[in-house]
Amino acid sequence: MKLYISEGNPHCIKALAVLELTGVKCDIEVISHEENVVPHLSRPVSPVLLLPSGQHLFSSNSICQYLYDVSGQASTDATNQWLEWEATHLQPAVLQSLHMVALQGKRVEAAAVMKEPLNWLEQSLSKRSTAFLTAEVMSVADVILWAALFPLLSDSSFEAGELVRGWFGRVDSLSACRAAAHRILQGNGVEALKTFLQKHAAPLRDAPATADAEDECVMSAEEIEGAAQVWAEGLKARSAAIERKHPILPQEGKRNVLITSALPYVNNVPHLGNIIGCVLSADVFARYGRLRGWNLLYICGTDEYGTATENKAREEGLTPQEICDKYHTIHASIYQWFQIDFDFFGRTTTERQTEIAQDIFWRLHERGFLLEDTVEQLRCESCQRFLADRFVEGVCPHCQYPEARGDQCDKCGRLINAVELRNPQCKVCKETPVIRSSKHLFLDLPKLEGELEEWLEKSIGSGDWTPNARHITRSWLRDGLKPRCITRDLRWGTPVPHEDFKEKVFYVWFDAPIGYLSITANYTDQWEKWWKNPQQVELYNFMAKDNVPFHSVVFPCSLLGAQDNYTLVNNLIATEYLNYEDTKFSKSRGVGVFGDMAKDTGIPSDVWRFYLLFLRPEAQDSAFSWADMAIKNNSELLNNLGNFINRAGMFVSKFFDGCVPEMLLNEDDKRLIAQVCWELKQYISLLDKVRIRDALKCILNISRHGNQYMQVNEPWKKIKGGDHDRERAGTVTGVCVNVACLLSTVLEPYMPTVSHTIRVQLQAPPTCASAQLQGPGSFVCSLPAGHRIGTVSPLFQKLENEQIEALRKRFGGQQPEEECVEAKSQSFSSAAADTKPGAPLLTPDPETVTHLTTQVAEQGDKVRALKAQKVDKSVIGEEVAKLLELKKRLSLAEGKNTEPAAQKPKKK
Repeated sequence: MKLYISEGNPHCIKALAVLELTGVKCDIEVISHEENVVPHLSRPVSPVLLLPSGQHLFSSNSICQYLYDVSGQASTDATNQWLEWEATHLQPAVLQSLHMVALQGKRVEAAAVMKEPLNWLEQSLSKRSTAFLTAEVMSVADVILWAALFPLLSDSSFEAGELVRGWFGRVDSLSACRAAAHRILQGNGVEALKTFLQKHAAPLRDAPATADAEDECVMSAEEIEGAAQVWAEGLKARSAAIERKHPILPQEGKRNVLITSALPYVNNVPHLGNIIGCVLSADVFARYGRLRGWNLLYICGTDEYGTATENKAREEGLTPQEICDKYHTIHASIYQWFQIDFDFFGRTTTERQTEIAQDIFWRLHERGFLLEDTVEQLRCESCQRFLADRFVEGVCPHCQYPEARGDQCDKCGRLINAVELRNPQCKVCKETPVIRSSKHLFLDLPKLEGELEEWLEKSIGSGDWTPNARHITRSWLRDGLKPRCITRDLRWGTPVPHEDFKEKVFYVWFDAPIGYLSITANYTDQWEKWWKNPQQVELYNFMAKDNVPFHSVVFPCSLLGAQDNYTLVNNLIATEYLNYEDTKFSKSRGVGVFGDMAKDTGIPSDVWRFYLLFLRPEAQDSAFSWADMAIKNNSELLNNLGNFINRAGMFVSKFFDGCVPEMLLNEDDKRLIAQVCWELKQYISLLDKVRIRDALKCILNISRHGNQYMQVNEPWKKIKGGDHDRERAGTVTGVCVNVACLLSTVLEPYMPTVSHTIRVQLQAPPTCASAQLQGPGSFVCSLPAGHRIGTVSPLFQKLENEQIEALRKRFGGQQPEEECVEAKSQSFSSAAADTKPGAPLLTPDPETVTHLTTQVAEQGDKVRALKAQKVDKSVIGEEVAKLLELKKRLSLAEGKNTEPAAQKPKKK
């Protein structure tokens, strides 16, 4: 085994301490914060434990538990409970506090953040008579909690209770713990964590859980009465939301909002992570803005130029334009099914793209912001062309992986310059390319750096930039900007209009963001009213974090250098990555749900939208899970939201002949109205700041309040009582159906079809949505006494375990793939066994050959890794046997004879 750690990473303290305490034999290697040792992860992490099987553990708590288990000290229910609390409550608070202390110098505020978890720990210790958390002897829970708190509590002036201090001191006195902390922090305390913290955004913590839901919002009697008065005013003479009329243009005196989502690349089908990272998040915010009455334009389109398109065209035997046409249609169809409500969905392969890109180029050139330089590139003499990064493969210079691309190695994850590859091959003709020089144009970013920083300070200071967007941008500036090449030796792209570079096209990173402008120009010839109007227009960019530098540094530099009064981004909203179960999405391996597959699952698009938004990766990477999707659907949608809305409507239909009854409010009713109004204001405040996932929780809280109110008051029982009880049943039912009507409004950005269905069932007035979302928000009686509702029916269906398990297997890729290969290989084996010597061999099956080739390569890597780790020979022998068997199957699949050649008789 090998443990990879990084100095200055607080998560490594616990892993190193546990390793020393358990005495497990394990090598230790120190890596940098940028080094990625887990092949399938898109970002560097540490600590990482490489297991004898070749698998990796990269959760610090999982590593600690594993080491304790290996040493014979199994976890108990009590220790597991402490670890759960540490991960979900203590760790987010600690990281937020460390950001405050180390990066902002806010010690008082950090102490305030830690007050709740430390008080809870103090109370828990007061209920125990043991020296440690679970017993008289130290457990894995003690080490993990001590390590989490060490950077803060090692400073004796940091406020903590007497019992916490005593427990902390007992763990801290162990030499193994002190040595681990010193090795990671080098005796520098929180100062040693600065580099780590600058690369990791502070978590956005949920409000602390409380035993009583009513404790979430404490309101005065005046506030409760005020909410009831607003409710009683009803809709009055409020106007409905203005219908969209195209083209939408900025208007004087209005809030003019321009929304873009990162242009999806046209050469592939988007998966769930692509959808939540860009178009779905932007769609929620656009729908919300329209409900709020903003004058809003949401545009997007497919990014169609570049190497990847040429590659895909070769693979499918089509021209690049035919590939673009095909996949543009696929993308548009997928987004339509997911109900992404663009005002215009365009593409970059247009005349307006060429016109605008070339205009920006000439403006940069005329103002001295372009440089010429010579670049060494690989050229294929056989194909008579310079090879773009994706057109060349070779041996990785870092890990020796034999199929590394010219820009990055898929195995070790490191970036590569194509000329660094060993034994490079042209992917088209398989010939060995040669190194040649080529003259290119560069954008002079250093020359624009001062103006960029001035603009960034203003934009970040006044706008809503997600923490990861701010950190990534600052890291680029901290390292210093360098000239960046804007031309490529390709054929498929926007042509460079300069005479000396007429055989080249614009590099896709320079060209693609200009697509926002050209797509808008294809929507309306008055596009400059949006894109050359920074005084009136607010620009929101939505994207995944890997796109941030191009939108926060490079593209703004292009527009600043053009000096043409361009609208620059005011709010940059970036997500982390969404993974699939415990791995990455892979179309080729059949792993994960892609956009064109979701509609074939039988699960409505609104449910997909809800779940993706529920786990939207805002502060850190998250993972799609079938089991969790079923839980969220069955608990939050079916049992919470759907149950409440359906019962409220059914009670009106069943007990009051479909008409909303009279409502005579008492103090309990007014308190519920005030609670719902508070949640509504929170919802608006959060969505105004683009806190999409947190605002969704406000919706579910409103429904929970309604369910609790209904359960306490039991209108289904009171309707059978005397006049007073029947009157009470009417009030409760009327209030509940009005809460259901509000839920239809706040659900619209998230689940538009469900929202519409609720409004139809309740026959809700068209003005109710805009009325309740104006200003800070107001919960009013939208369905007064006497209002007749429509037919009520259930909104959601249960996801059964059998259904979910079938879907999990279907999209799991590896297991069904292996079964498929196993079956096909067995058929080849059987046929080969029946084949007589000299008989013709079977015709090769390309699909099986591809599957088995991949398996042979993976098994070979596994064997080599085990040998490098000097694992027991018996273990290596088993894996070698598997490798030989796979090779044999591959030979059979290829139609080769696996029997050894008959030996010639020896000469006497």
